[in-house]
Amino acid sequence: MSRPSDPYSIEQSRPPNNCDIAYVGYRQRRQAIVEKRPGQERLTPERSLELVNHSPSGFEWGYGGSGPAQLALALLLDYTGNEAFALDHYQAFKTEVVSQLDCAGSARSWRLTGPEIDAVLHGTPGEPVAPSIN
Repeated sequence: MSRPSDPYSIEQSRPPNNCDIAYVGYRQRRQAIVEKRPGQERLTPERSLELVNHSPSGFEWGYGGSGPAQLALALLLDYTGNEAFALDHYQAFKTEVVSQLDCAGSARSWRLTGPEIDAVLHGTPGEPVAPSIN
């Protein structure tokens, strides 16, 4: 992912305790569920749909389609709280991260942490950029 032109904008809008934040995705009755932890708060597409309507039916991951685009936008919007930043970077984030998420087979869920998101957004060498697959 190309580095954002204004890294300060990321710093300003990032949550204060981003190291504690993690997003977990799994399927329940064939429905894609994404939770923000701690607190197990469910991430929903409503806020991101107000900006761009890719997938009114909800989130998806593991490929490069409209459901993953909606999830990428929602993740960046929730994580940074910055609409302009999320709109500028969600397609690249979808390609580099969300399309790679998988919880098929023995993996029951995926987990994406604040430091992993930061590593992707900042292009930090040596930092893990692949999310954890549980």
